[in-house]
Amino acid sequence: MPKGGFRLLSESLIHKGHVWNVAVGTFESPSGEVFERDIIRSPGAVGVVPLLYRAGVPTVVLVRQYRPPLDRVVLEIPAGIRDVPDEPTAVTAARELAEEVGLQAACLEYLTNYYTSAGMTDSILHLYLATELTAVAAKAYGPEEEHMEMVELSLADAVAMVVRGEIHDAKTVIGLLLVDRRLNS
Repeated sequence: MPKGGFRLLSESLIHKGHVWNVAVGTFESPSGEVFERDIIRSPGAVGVVPLLYRAGVPTVVLVRQYRPPLDRVVLEIPAGIRDVPDEPTAVTAARELAEEVGLQAACLEYLTNYYTSAGMTDSILHLYLATELTAVAAKAYGPEEEHMEMVELSLADAVAMVVRGEIHDAKTVIGLLLVDRRLNS
């Protein structure tokens, strides 16, 4: 990917966390100006839109989960950090689907990837569509997952919630709209 004439000169780690690291990068602009930016280094994440049919109606399985940075419960698709080194994104997606909502997909289809917040992190989120679902044992990790709630909604209702501004989570908005577009095109 072209860098537009910008150049990374150096990077200093200022915090090593459990999953994320925070660094200060020193850069040079095309005009020669030197500047610094804080950067959150992340292993990335995956999100999965579990799609099933109830009486012929496309239905999605979401979770209501407490998110400490926001101090609120968020309605979202199953997802997780790529915390197993070198694990393929499809394997991470399948694992998170089983762990969070107790589902296994016979068909796991790659939808897209995107930069979660390009102004502050290198995190890339990979989105999948999961179909032909069967039940498996769920495994909650941490207090947030132990207390999360599974929610089944028709895809139409979930998309309507996106349009009304009732679903705010980016991976969920993108995933639901992509799946809706795929089914309706």
